[in-house]
Amino acid sequence: MARPGEDGARVTIRRAVARDAKRLTALVGSSRAYEGRYASAVEGYRVGPDYIEAHQVHVATEPAQLPGGGRILGFYALLLTPPEPELDLMFVADCAQGRGIGRLLARHMQRTARAAGAERVRVVSHPPAEGFYTAMGATRTGTDLAHPPAVPWDRPELTLPTTP
Repeated sequence: MARPGEDGARVTIRRAVARDAKRLTALVGSSRAYEGRYASAVEGYRVGPDYIEAHQVHVATEPAQLPGGGRILGFYALLLTPPEPELDLMFVADCAQGRGIGRLLARHMQRTARAAGAERVRVVSHPPAEGFYTAMGATRTGTDLAHPPAVPWDRPELTLPTTP
């Protein structure tokens, strides 16, 4: 599905495929949102082909005919397993920040969850991203306590309705 970003460029959201794994892993590892004290959460993190095949992983890309076209601007991974769907990953490339890509991905994720019969999605947020999710309509429901050594800080737990 092609949708305009806030800057007017066309963005396509498509289901990820196994061959996207290396690019998704690179996007996670290069994210400035996970520098400094947050670096341990993504250190050595790998998005594998098996993960992509097992879950609802969708990528936002630019059209191939544009300069840098076909590059992945962001992605999300939605786990549809009980007791309720959960947003496992959402990343937007640093070069695409501020273009509305995160909003496009979040709305797509909500529609995907709604099509699967869900009324809401659980989100355990990266602390600096909590404002983004609340702006998307999420409500804070609690705190996911630290899981050292990989995640040595508490994270906000939110619920995002599948109807915007």
